[in-house]
Amino acid sequence: MAQLDDLAFFQHLARAGNLTSTARELGLSLSAVSKRLKQLETRLGVALAARTTRRLTLTAEGERYLARGALILEELDELETSLGEHTNQALSGRLRVNATFGFGRRHIAPLLSRFCAEHPAVEGWLELTNFPLNLSDHGFDIGIRVGEPPESRLVARPILMNRRVLCASPAYIDHALPIQTPADLQHHACLVIRENDSDFPVWRFERSTQSAHAPPIETASIKVSGRLASNDGEVITRLALDGHGVMLRSWWDVNEHLASGALVGLLPEWQGVRADFYAVFEPRRHVSARLRAFIEFIQRELPGRVSALPISTAQGRFPNALDTPHVD
Repeated sequence: MAQLDDLAFFQHLARAGNLTSTARELGLSLSAVSKRLKQLETRLGVALAARTTRRLTLTAEGERYLARGALILEELDELETSLGEHTNQALSGRLRVNATFGFGRRHIAPLLSRFCAEHPAVEGWLELTNFPLNLSDHGFDIGIRVGEPPESRLVARPILMNRRVLCASPAYIDHALPIQTPADLQHHACLVIRENDSDFPVWRFERSTQSAHAPPIETASIKVSGRLASNDGEVITRLALDGHGVMLRSWWDVNEHLASGALVGLLPEWQGVRADFYAVFEPRRHVSARLRAFIEFIQRELPGRVSALPISTAQGRFPNALDTPHVD
């Protein structure tokens, strides 16, 4: 048992990244955490980490202990979970979720709240970040991401169809030049999200073609600019509602404004690229009952929170992966 406790302690330490954060998470004093790490290294006969109060750097032996230890703890968790399933026990255990700020606040947070209310023994933890975090490095059970993940080792299950939509307020449209092709956007005030130092954000579009001599999907990439920008999507939406220009935003974020008439869709023949949402997790031989249940819960509930994409903008069926997970 002491060895398993040491493994769990070291997992906390590696995820926290320093002694101070570990002490805070475990409710221990800094000296107690430092002493325990020294005792563990003495028992193993190797140095596991070089550390200060601000930073902890794993040695090669520490990396090995962390990686192999994670597998051992995961096997134990899966064993206990599988035994509980056979005895019809209620869902229980930790469920750590990573999602982006906008979608996480608007949809994942309330869904996690409902899920934990229905399963009181589940310990939910939602961490919102600007960009997706590595699941294993940060101890997450599941990540909510836009687009299929580039990591081939992750399992991805689709949870919501989504596409970026070009739109503006009626007030802006009434006083602006017509927009008949994507190239016309170069003569308009475009509201852009700036997440780097690029001078000209690029907006990408696609449309179906009817010609037998052309590819089934025609694409267009347009460099746009404008005097108003932000690194936050909600700010961009607010600026568009106030009539400051044209924006390209996700369907999940603007569908209610389009339905109410506060925003008007533009270039109906051209669509922004697909930006579907996926739940991703590390592959394992036994997926815990709480993780399976949460994925099925958000797959079932999300469509009721976001109206379906119009047929003209969906352009393709969303794969059904309730039973068969997709591995990128």
